[in-house]
Amino acid sequence: MRQIAIFSYFCIVVTNIYHMKKQIVTFAATLIVIFSVHAQDSDYLRYIDNYKDIAVEQMHKYHIPASITLAQALLESGAGKSELARNSNNHFGIKCHSWEGDRTYHDDDSAGECFRVYKNVRDSYEDHSIFLSSGSRYAFLFKFDETDYVSWARGLKRAGYATSPTYADKLIDIIERYELDRFDTGEKDDFIVYTGNHEPMLAHDLVYVIARQGDTMQAISDEFGISLRKLIRYNDQYKYYVPREGDVIYLHRKRYRAKKPNMHHVVAYGESMYMIAQMYGVRLCRLYKMNDVKPAAYAPMVGDVIRLR
Repeated sequence: MRQIAIFSYFCIVVTNIYHMKKQIVTFAATLIVIFSVHAQDSDYLRYIDNYKDIAVEQMHKYHIPASITLAQALLESGAGKSELARNSNNHFGIKCHSWEGDRTYHDDDSAGECFRVYKNVRDSYEDHSIFLSSGSRYAFLFKFDETDYVSWARGLKRAGYATSPTYADKLIDIIERYELDRFDTGEKDDFIVYTGNHEPMLAHDLVYVIARQGDTMQAISDEFGISLRKLIRYNDQYKYYVPREGDVIYLHRKRYRAKKPNMHHVVAYGESMYMIAQMYGVRLCRLYKMNDVKPAAYAPMVGDVIRLR
């Protein structure tokens, strides 16, 4: 009996050690994922900061959305860290195709494929714009609005820019993750001037004020030095909108999705999609899209679960 008890104890110890090791391995793997994601974000943000002005410049010159240009560059060059980007300044993976300049050879879809070499990164961006705007293959893209990055992304995939079946989804994900569409307007972020009439507050990393009785959007626009057109757009409103006392008025462009840990919202009595969008600082059009409903065909009911991310 004593031997059986000792053996059982030994088995328990071994099992505990196994589970401890398993937990340690799982924890280590989780840390690796977290650090990898953080490192990628840092690389992407650094790249965006370095090349956003060139992307906007190209947009004004060739009418290609800056968000698309940046997303393609980030994806194709690995945020400037790919061998092709580092050694050849080729940030868009453009192959030779009648190219008369310098060239290099890399394995891609086939072994030893020919890729273009540029003197600097700006030349790569310029050639990418010319590549898209001069060929009949991509001509249909220029019928899309410069702010319609979804149609541009899907159009690039349809035209065969890349062979990956998820190419469009990857571009859209990058644009929305890093909010690259803010560059498609060519506008700079507002510098908010506080004069003391309304007290600016912060929620969801966005500055907002609470409307008072008698407020107008024009008055708030003048007070904070933000154009009326922008203020109306930031708050998903129409030209002649008159705020009611207690309304939340955002002074910045709202987010694509709610900040964590806000994943879902359960609709309470009297709440509309607009109220929920303002509550979490999410763009109204994105709220409809995330929940796969159309504005004209859906009104939330009490108890409905609204996706926020």
